[in-house]
Amino acid sequence: MRLALIAWALLTAMAGAGAQALDGGLLKIVVPYPPGGSSDRAARLVAEALQPRLGVTVIVENRAGAGGRLAAQQLKREPAESNVLMLANPAIMVVAPLVYKDNGYDADKDFVPVSQITSYDFGLAVASAVPVREFRHLVAWLTANPDKANLGVPATGSLPHFFALMVTEKVGMAPLVVGYKGSAPLLNDLMGGHVPVAVDTLDTLEPQHEGGKLRILAVSSEKRSPTLPQVPTFKESGFDLSARGWNVLYAPAAMPAAKIKRLATEIKTVMADPQLRAKFAAAKMEPVSSGSEQTSAMLKAYKVQWAPVIQKSGFNPN
Repeated sequence: MRLALIAWALLTAMAGAGAQALDGGLLKIVVPYPPGGSSDRAARLVAEALQPRLGVTVIVENRAGAGGRLAAQQLKREPAESNVLMLANPAIMVVAPLVYKDNGYDADKDFVPVSQITSYDFGLAVASAVPVREFRHLVAWLTANPDKANLGVPATGSLPHFFALMVTEKVGMAPLVVGYKGSAPLLNDLMGGHVPVAVDTLDTLEPQHEGGKLRILAVSSEKRSPTLPQVPTFKESGFDLSARGWNVLYAPAAMPAAKIKRLATEIKTVMADPQLRAKFAAAKMEPVSSGSEQTSAMLKAYKVQWAPVIQKSGFNPN
């Protein structure tokens, strides 16, 4: 009986600590893009896993607009007592601060990285009606069909956009790069034949590739994807290109450090769970369990790598 009472007291104390850390009974994960994309899918998997760990309701809210900058501007203004995180990718935290004169936020000062949750590669795909099956043949086809030389990306200023610019520079062509408002409308136009070529995250393209609705000709990873062993890398196709992206959960800088630490610990724990990792794998995403310090180190190295690429592109949305 005495041991049972002690155990009950410990559980009560732990529950009380959790309630204090997330006062309000609700945690909101903001996704800066429309539903249906890889960021949205990742956020919903994490939210589902976090809810029983935290003992509070965890919801996902889509706040699309301005390429993700609108959600970041709103997160910056969240008061200290808010339980709000944002799932952000390089477009918001690396690209936008380099290319917009008045970004509306400081990526380094206004937010705190809580934990990375995914890494992802990019793929270049063609519509099923495009009569090529190798990337090197696509270059010749586009040269012979300049009126069809349009290349779609999920958003202007996104990492797929800059990787697409790297691809076009490497092959010595300048097709019109068309930015969409998310992956869903891009895929609709690609599968409908309205745009012949697209660059997007591999997890977004892969299900449609498997269904025969489009063809992935090359992937941006250093090695072939284990789920697409038949698709060569850009390097194997004769072009020295590689790139990776990520999804990181950020907190507003106003959030108390104790709350951020608890969230980082719980997120790292759930991301290491084999069942959740299996769900990510089924969704064609690579899960990452990193925590706050490791994520901060990754972000610093990433900015060093990509800042020259973005600046060299000459992209100017202002």
